Formats: sequence, structure tokens, C-alpha cells
Amino acid sequence: MRRFLPVLALIIALCLAAGCTSAPPVHAAPPVQSVQAAPAVSINAAPVQYADVNGVRLAYREFGSGDPLLVIVGFGVTMEQANETAIGIFASKYHVFLYDHRGMGHSSAGNVTPSIGLYADDAAGLMQVLGHDSMHVYGTSMGSFIALELALGHPERVRKMILDSPSYSIQVPETRDLKVYLESVAVDPTSLPGLRDEARAILAWNGTEERLPAINKDVMLVVGTEDTITPAVLSVRMAEKINSSWLIRFRGLPHAGGGVAPEEYGRTTLFFLGTNESIG
Repeated sequence: MRRFLPVLALIIALCLAAGCTSAPPVHAAPPVQSVQAAPAVSINAAPVQYADVNGVRLAYREFGSGDPLLVIVGFGVTMEQANETAIGIFASKYHVFLYDHRGMGHSSAGNVTPSIGLYADDAAGLMQVLGHDSMHVYGTSMGSFIALELALGHPERVRKMILDSPSYSIQVPETRDLKVYLESVAVDPTSLPGLRDEARAILAWNGTEERLPAINKDVMLVVGTEDTITPAVLSVRMAEKINSSWLIRFRGLPHAGGGVAPEEYGRTTLFFLGTNESIG
């Protein structure tokens, strides 16, 4: 059963700025602290580093300092396409690791047919190679599918988890458009091999609907109400099945809305990660 987040002035202010629809009535709340601008981050200026994981060489970049936060990008996305404002906000409080999936960007492809589970194994292996037993995890779109499998298959590796524009399956009516698009990419000979691999991995994914109650982590689901790729109703269903979950719906924002409103997504993420008490 979903547990609602504590009502504090900071998150109310952040949500209202983007038309967040999930904030309950305000009770007693502390004063809102001033929010400083995020430090400037240039992804291209950060050196590309490499880690040998699961038979491939994964490329990554790192920013900031503090507790580790692994950012898992979505379908067809490489490090260079991540939102620099959001990464800068994360890096103002956390040691952020951003990486390319196998076969994408600067990472090698390997000889194994990728799956969502294998991408999750890569994430777990990367944490270990980087010297961390566990990390906070932020996954967007396909990255949220990977994050789910990471939390289920390697629960010891995950601290708190943010699922941005998530779904528990692509075999449901609400994700029909996504499935049709992925099917076209998977058979398109002009698509990059890594892109075809990702499309095929998502299409072969069995989903997590029945396994969601097994997730024993603090989870925040964020989604735009105008998301037509992984519609908000999917996040609502997931929040009902994941204990200790927060649900934030940003009014009027599309799929992967952090690219449109990185300040709101970023600050809400910092609030969630910085909340020490269990939700309840």
C-alpha cells in the first residue's frame, strides 16, 4: 500500500512551481529555506573513465562529492544527452556517477545478447568496481526498468531509488505506442546496433508487476501528467504496490519531464534523498 510523503514546505514549494498534483493538504511545516542556484556542470568537460564490468568496458563520468548516486539513462540516451542542470543539482549534494549502457556511447558492446536483467547486472557490477557496496539510484524511462531489476535482483546494491517516467511492463494497453515504436527500431537495419539491442531487450522484458511488493526500499516515482509513453496511471498502480513509495505527478509535463523542468525534478530528488526517516 502506498505511503504518502511527509508534508513539508520545501517540497510543496517545489511541486507547486511545476504544478505537482500529488501534494496533500498542508499541516504544520517549517520555514522554506532559500534555494541556491545549482553549480555549473559541463558533461563534456568531465573526463570519460572506464570500468571493466561483466565482459564489457563501461564508460562513465563522475561529478560532485558525498554519498554515491548512480544515474541510469533511458532508451537511446548517452551521457552527453543527460540534463546538465539536473546533474549539477544532484552533484551539489551527492557523488554522481553517469554512464553509458553496453553498446552505447563510449561503452563496448560485448558478445552477450543484452536484456534488462543484464543491464541491471552491469549497474550492480559497476558499483562494485567503483568501490561502493551500494548507491542511491535514479533511473529514467528504460533506466527505471533497469533500476527495478537492480532493486529486485541486487537489493543489497540499492539505497534509495527514484523511478522517473516508469512502467512495470510494456505489454499493457497504456504502453502500446511505445511497444510499436520499439518494434520498428528493433528491425530497422539503419538503427545503431546498440539502439536495436536496447529495443529488443525492452521488448523481451517480462516486467515486474507481480514482483513490485518485494521491493523493500524507499522509492520515489515521478511522472508528468502529459506523459503519453509511460502514462501517469502506471506510476499510480506501481505506488500502490511498492511499500515506502512516494508518488509525485508534475502537471503538464511530458515523458522524462526532468529535461523540461530539471530544477523541479532535481530539487524534489534532493529532498527525497535527504529525508532520513522512514515514510509512514
